[in-house]
Amino acid sequence: MSALHPDILTRDSSGAVPVRVVIQGDGAPETAWTRANDFTGKAGQLLLVPGADGALSEVLFGAGERFDPASARGLATRLPGGLYRLDGVKGEAAARAAEAFVLGAYRFDRYKAQPDRQAVRLVTPDGVDVEATLRIAAACALAREMVDTPAADMGPLQIETIAREIAESAGAAITVTTGDVLLEENYPAVHAVGRAAAPHRAPRLIEIGWKLDRADLPLVALVGKGVVFDTGGLDLKPAAGMRNMKKDMGGAAHALALGRLVMQADLAVRLMVIVAAVENAVSADAFRPGDILNSRKGLTIEIGNTDAEGRLILADALTRAGEHDPDLTIDFATLTGAARMALGPELPPLYTDDEALAAGLLSAAAQVGDPLWRMPLWAGYRASIDSEIADVRNDSAPWAQAGSVTAALFLQKFAPTTGAWAHLDIFAWNPRNRPGWPEGGEAQGLRAAFRYLSDRFGQ
Repeated sequence: MSALHPDILTRDSSGAVPVRVVIQGDGAPETAWTRANDFTGKAGQLLLVPGADGALSEVLFGAGERFDPASARGLATRLPGGLYRLDGVKGEAAARAAEAFVLGAYRFDRYKAQPDRQAVRLVTPDGVDVEATLRIAAACALAREMVDTPAADMGPLQIETIAREIAESAGAAITVTTGDVLLEENYPAVHAVGRAAAPHRAPRLIEIGWKLDRADLPLVALVGKGVVFDTGGLDLKPAAGMRNMKKDMGGAAHALALGRLVMQADLAVRLMVIVAAVENAVSADAFRPGDILNSRKGLTIEIGNTDAEGRLILADALTRAGEHDPDLTIDFATLTGAARMALGPELPPLYTDDEALAAGLLSAAAQVGDPLWRMPLWAGYRASIDSEIADVRNDSAPWAQAGSVTAALFLQKFAPTTGAWAHLDIFAWNPRNRPGWPEGGEAQGLRAAFRYLSDRFGQ
């Protein structure tokens, strides 16, 4: 994780400048300096306090009515270079604040001639597992960097390369099925979506397997949508809708990053990570509205809109996951704009018909400050994806309106029937720039899913 100082968390507190968390109306120091700067402890306020010699003596950080550990995410970009320690924060809040601080230090400056980086470091609060915290931050940084990287440099081959590096570092097996071999190996939907791309950006199905010989362990499958760029296909997106479509492989980035975390933590599971990596391009060979596609499961799919391509590649990937009889399947996908219309960019919808899994994921999300919101797999809308001439259609009938729900219902037809399944319709993007949350790639649901898996399968 090159964007972070190697000692961003350190046990050495020598010379550390205290960052004092101030609750509004309860302890804001009354000094000429605080009055001159109108510091009251309002949430997000930051005041650098000089000492008698003019050097930085302490930092006052406003918490508002109560301290939210996630607010520490902005400190890494707002503080001048140096070593700091958090004062007035202890226990679980301190651990979450330390993680937030490291998450906030992420920079994507790969294409800048002169990266602007200041070495801002934090004294590790008591009880914090430095290695575990840095692994989580590195996983989030991996997902964000993959999303931030332009499609020209993050094609199907690059996703495969990253997957190979992750597998090799963990001693896991990896197989990759590419191009026309997808038809031979019965991944027709993945092939159809990706076949219009240039030959060097051929579609592929990537499968990582870890501890598969341990029949005594439960099997977890992580599935990711990897559309490296989505033009919309022949149903071409307008320019504004296409601008950020480099991020449409965010689900693959999340599945790979989460898979790496699971293997690094040596959780007591067998693990499958399955990623379909394609480019939804436009050419004479592009799939068309009105086409009927085959799928790995044997269900035929009528194409109503070529811009509803993510669910097509996930259909084959989820079917493949089901062939391993998983005890738990989680898929990540930047699947629908309708999810943003329903919940906005910061709150990803969670779909599952398993009550225990829903409760566990939502609890984990709350614990780590990585929000999810459960949405219904509303049975009344299933008829909207019925087709007159095929088994299912990839775009729902207009009367249903709830596009994120109907997309999840489509995936449910292909999801494994053994164990529980959850679908996260993530945005994987910060649309506004603020300290600690730069505009660009974002990890969503990743930390929540890892906490859930760690609580359930930790050794």
